[in-house]
Amino acid sequence: MAAVLALICGFVLVAPSHSAGQAAFYRGKQITMLVASGAGGGYDTYARALARHMTRHIPGNPVIVPKNVPGAGGLIATNTLYNSSAPDGLTFAALTNGVAMDPLFGETAGRFDALKLNWIGSIGKLENICVTWQGSPITRIEQAKTRQVAVSASGATGNSAIMPKIVNQFLGTKFKVIGGYAEGSGVTLALERGEVDGVCGLSYSTLKTMKPDWFRDRKLNIILQIGLKKLRDLPDVPNAIDLVSDAESKKVLELILIRQEMGRPFAMPPGVPADRVAILRQAFDETLKDPAFLADATKLQMEIDPLTGAEIQDLLKTAYSAPKPIVQRAAQLSR
Repeated sequence: MAAVLALICGFVLVAPSHSAGQAAFYRGKQITMLVASGAGGGYDTYARALARHMTRHIPGNPVIVPKNVPGAGGLIATNTLYNSSAPDGLTFAALTNGVAMDPLFGETAGRFDALKLNWIGSIGKLENICVTWQGSPITRIEQAKTRQVAVSASGATGNSAIMPKIVNQFLGTKFKVIGGYAEGSGVTLALERGEVDGVCGLSYSTLKTMKPDWFRDRKLNIILQIGLKKLRDLPDVPNAIDLVSDAESKKVLELILIRQEMGRPFAMPPGVPADRVAILRQAFDETLKDPAFLADATKLQMEIDPLTGAEIQDLLKTAYSAPKPIVQRAAQLSR
């Protein structure tokens, strides 16, 4: 019995010293959070909300300072994180959803190995939806197969331009992309003004944040969602992946949609000590369950649908192990 008590006491004594060691490292420190977008956008809003609350869940309560590093669809921030950030646990980044797969799809400006980054987790997914305006005769995706549907887009490489083409390819719809609108507000204003019939390729969570009244006042017909799984909010809206019957085409679409599934991911550079990665992963997971953070998220119309760091790594392993013909076809459709 004495031996058992001594062993128990030993564990009791060891546990606080481990926690104290973690706190000692981060106490009085400043953590830089690179944000791969400009100030005020969706990624920035999510990242800064996390920064305000996550510090309480890191031993030692370090200060988290967001630093916007926009450009090249997130490539500048990701290259900076991978190639220029010290692997000391004092830098992590809020990255864009698709950037981790840019090298896989042939983007030579991506000077990083996504599988070597230390993924912390993702706040929410970025499943796209296709919508038409209230009063439109197009209220179901099947109707978009029988007549042309003009949709607004910001440019040739944005989701609002790429997704309609992908849907046309796999489902036989007749979306016609009308480009040249300003990103975000320009695309939605064109719909509001009646200059186009709809939009196909905007994130459901982003659109809810930008235009909550559209959903509250039922100004939209949501005719399609485009994700690996159906959104909880849209159980009755068909998902594109379920409508693709050809097995190879479905694999191609699944690979494209992994980019969306990653949503709003956060990562640390390669080479960070495993215990510090574990600390930030745990702090991230705890923050997303924190009532104060969730209250803040509700005020900001944020969608919380998290992925763990391990889940992100598994998604990327699946993507980077896909057969070359599938990758080539997915890359071609995503440009």
